[in-house]
Amino acid sequence: MESRISIITLGVQSMRISIRFYRDGLKFSTDAKDEAEWAIFRTAGTRLSLYSKEGLAKDIGIPFDGTGFGGITLAHNVPSREDVDQIIQQAVAAGGSLLKSPCEAEWGGYSGYFADPDGYPWEVACGDGWEFGEDGTLWGGSLGPMPRPNAKDGGDA
Repeated sequence: MESRISIITLGVQSMRISIRFYRDGLKFSTDAKDEAEWAIFRTAGTRLSLYSKEGLAKDIGIPFDGTGFGGITLAHNVPSREDVDQIIQQAVAAGGSLLKSPCEAEWGGYSGYFADPDGYPWEVACGDGWEFGEDGTLWGGSLGPMPRPNAKDGGDA
């Protein structure tokens, strides 16, 4: 596993309030509208995403009863399903706990979850159309297209 965090997802009580806070208040770049079920903010390197706390607990497969789930996941995104499977196995072999076996994800990709020894959940995922910059930054879909050098800059068009 590369030492890279692709996305930090915060489980929030109100998507509308949280989207407005990050987008309008802190001026984080996003295409998310107030009524979005999921929002991702384009930050340098690691991305910040918002999802309902209850929905995030459901996605992981853990109870949402106000206890036991801190409302945050870390994500390690990879190019292939094989990578997802291998990293989940690696994490469990290293002492992590399997929270959700890799499977087709509701959002169209493939993902699974493990917890680190302190119980922090990590999602390992791949998705169609995702690209990785040379520095490991994740691009594609709602993250926006990967910047490409243009001919004027001496790069490929």
